[in-house]
Amino acid sequence: MTFLAFYNAVLKENKTYDELSFPVEKIIFGKGAVITDYGEVEDSVYFINKGIVELSIKSYMTEKIIDFFFENEMVASLTSFLIQAQSDVKLTALIDCELEMVKYSDLIEAYEHDLSINKFGRKIMEGAYIRKSNREKALLTKTAEEIYAEMFKTQPQYISSIPVNKIAKYLGIHPESLSRIRKKLNS
Repeated sequence: MTFLAFYNAVLKENKTYDELSFPVEKIIFGKGAVITDYGEVEDSVYFINKGIVELSIKSYMTEKIIDFFFENEMVASLTSFLIQAQSDVKLTALIDCELEMVKYSDLIEAYEHDLSINKFGRKIMEGAYIRKSNREKALLTKTAEEIYAEMFKTQPQYISSIPVNKIAKYLGIHPESLSRIRKKLNS
């Protein structure tokens, strides 16, 4: 899926790239490339055509993984993007990524004169809120094993592309504990 197909699906429209109220640029990031670093102001929002993006945050002396974003999803350092302040999170290409990018300034300009863009933005923000809310609820009510089993169920094609230590960080457990969980689920 491309950003355009995603946009058209969200709004139930059939526009072409030329008909959008803002430009969309394709961009490639190699495995391990930092898309948005700590302290940068997020100036773009991205749609993932191919790849996996890791969202992490500094915690004392370590780095914790907040979430993974997969193909056909939007991603950005959202708080930084919305308020144009320095990012407290980092976006990293976990594997080679092909993204489509919309600049903040272009989106804000489009909001001023295109009601459908406002509707698209609202729907994307609603989805981001629900995703964040579900993640918080899972962390408070589910075990690491349950969260991993759900991740394996919803994104099985990507699990093998994510290093075990990164999945363990995401779950807030040690890699050895994840190995036990994986062994238990596979038996």
